[in-house]
Amino acid sequence: MADPNKTLALEGDDTEEVDEGNRSILMDIISQLSKGGDLHRVTLPTFVLEPRSMLERITDFMSHPEILFKANHLEDPVERFVAITRYFLSGWHIKPKGVKKPYNPILGEHFRTKWTFDDGTEAFFVGEQVSHHPPISVYYYASPENNVSIVGDLLPKSKFLGNSAATLMQGEIKVSLTNRPGEDYMITMPNVYARGILFGTMLMELGDAACVKCPELDLICTLEFKVKGYFTGTYNSIGGKIKRISTGEVLYDISGKWSDEIYITKRGIRETLFDAKTAKIQPKTLAPEDKQEPNESRRLWSKLTAALKVNNQSLATEEKSKVEDAQRARSKDREERGEVHVPRYFEPNSDDGFDIKLKNLSSDPQEAKKQIVDFIFNTPAPTA
Repeated sequence: MADPNKTLALEGDDTEEVDEGNRSILMDIISQLSKGGDLHRVTLPTFVLEPRSMLERITDFMSHPEILFKANHLEDPVERFVAITRYFLSGWHIKPKGVKKPYNPILGEHFRTKWTFDDGTEAFFVGEQVSHHPPISVYYYASPENNVSIVGDLLPKSKFLGNSAATLMQGEIKVSLTNRPGEDYMITMPNVYARGILFGTMLMELGDAACVKCPELDLICTLEFKVKGYFTGTYNSIGGKIKRISTGEVLYDISGKWSDEIYITKRGIRETLFDAKTAKIQPKTLAPEDKQEPNESRRLWSKLTAALKVNNQSLATEEKSKVEDAQRARSKDREERGEVHVPRYFEPNSDDGFDIKLKNLSSDPQEAKKQIVDFIFNTPAPTA
């Protein structure tokens, strides 16, 4: 099944007019919070929801795989680093129109998919919600034929800031070029802001710092996602520098808009790094919903998604509550039995993060692919 259509977040698509009825619902919720309060435990109204889970939203960063795959063929380490930076910046432009938030995954929810490319090679993805309080999503992407592996975790923390709500995007992404042992790229993300939730026009902005770093190559890219000032600036701007870690020498400057065109400049010569207007999204393939497991994202939230697509907010609220109430009942039952939830695909590591449970991956790409497919699609769920 092909990936559903997505809308590019070009200028103007980040704003949304909220009618007075929906605005009053938001204000009633916000009235229960103090400035700086944690929004995670607040049940948000369904009209702010994007009709997919956060676990699926993560796959937007695998929408332009050719960028990653080409990096492996670049012998110049600086050019490889630039390619990984381009990959990271290519995932932000994909979003629905307006200000929408993906579903909060429930504990044990997972999302599995694959991509098949024109040259016959493939890539695979599994994301899993390994913790609910605090919320932690962990994911694994691999294309052994293209020598790429990604493991990441996402720990979003939502805060009320007055007329804005912030989602602080904690967590880290590790991109590995598996044919270059030890060459790992560590990536952190910007924060997400919803503006105008009490008055004015609602809009979404990315803000604050992000970073791409490869210690082995002695390279770092510091990025600033710029929010618009009250009187100055523009929406969706970014700026950054690629530097030598050891000396601070600036090799490239980065500028432009993450929703449109991003530029890279060296010695006064500016080139396009990524163009959201012309970029082609690689479609992913999923099992039909009736063949998915009950805790698989598309099937789990299917009734909520269907209600949102026909704008039936009362039914959407009812279906959302059913899923969340069932999760609370399972959590209570585990607690009463003295059991803890055991993630299916990931395990804690000594760095307070998570590793994929798949071990001893073959160095042969075809054999490694078989191992990955068997692990993602045939690993049984834990009993607890």
